[in-house]
Amino acid sequence: MNAGPDAAGALPQERQRAILERLNRDGRVFAANLAQEFQTSEDTIRRDLRELATAGLCQRVYGGALPISPVSIPITVRRSEFGARKRALGAVLASLIRPGQFVFLDAGTTNLAAAQALPEGLGITVATHDPAIAACLVGRGGVELILLGGKVDPLSGAASGANALRTAMEMRPDLLLLGTCALDPAYGVAVFGYDDAEMKRLLVRGAGSVVTAVINDKLGTGAPHLVAPADALSDIVVEADAAEAPLEALRALGMRVHRAAATQED
Repeated sequence: MNAGPDAAGALPQERQRAILERLNRDGRVFAANLAQEFQTSEDTIRRDLRELATAGLCQRVYGGALPISPVSIPITVRRSEFGARKRALGAVLASLIRPGQFVFLDAGTTNLAAAQALPEGLGITVATHDPAIAACLVGRGGVELILLGGKVDPLSGAASGANALRTAMEMRPDLLLLGTCALDPAYGVAVFGYDDAEMKRLLVRGAGSVVTAVINDKLGTGAPHLVAPADALSDIVVEADAAEAPLEALRALGMRVHRAAATQED
């Protein structure tokens, strides 16, 4: 990639503006590539990335930077967003659940859509710390329901704290449907909340298989709290028009990629 004849003499502000343009276009930048492109040192590029990250314009990761995912907002607001897109993802998630399994449904609006899409008669056990998911499954035929208790966090909509963690620690689900704020092939699965990340790390360690679903806005982005490397996932569900480049990188890690049906947003 050629930055132009004046790349070597670019002012810091010009270089940083160009870096942001590449980040928004490509979804990721690498310090080594940028140093070569701008004919400057990697230390200079790393300083640029630090300044951009301090300004809240990118997420620093090893070797480069990722775009910033949208700041986490209360669950009551998120439930009204991307309805048709999340229902399409949830339908595929539900189809990955097999009869007789012990499944943990992590908190989140897409996992709520998966719970709503579950057919009756599967003969499964479902554990969750999300009261909305539990309410959706109460009385569902063929579902034995376990609800973890604790103080409910208004951002994640899930029970958190020592009691929920202790209960989850004793569980070994066959399948975990993991809620995700950001997913990048190199950086991994990440979220915005510290307590949320702690619970998710524990769930990933205990699960037989881990599946997640992401809308396009979350794919190839970062968040402050790392949950697990990307190769901890066995399957990922993405939108019908998700970019192919990050998906190829995920497949290279051994992940199965499932595309949801195309939708028209509500």
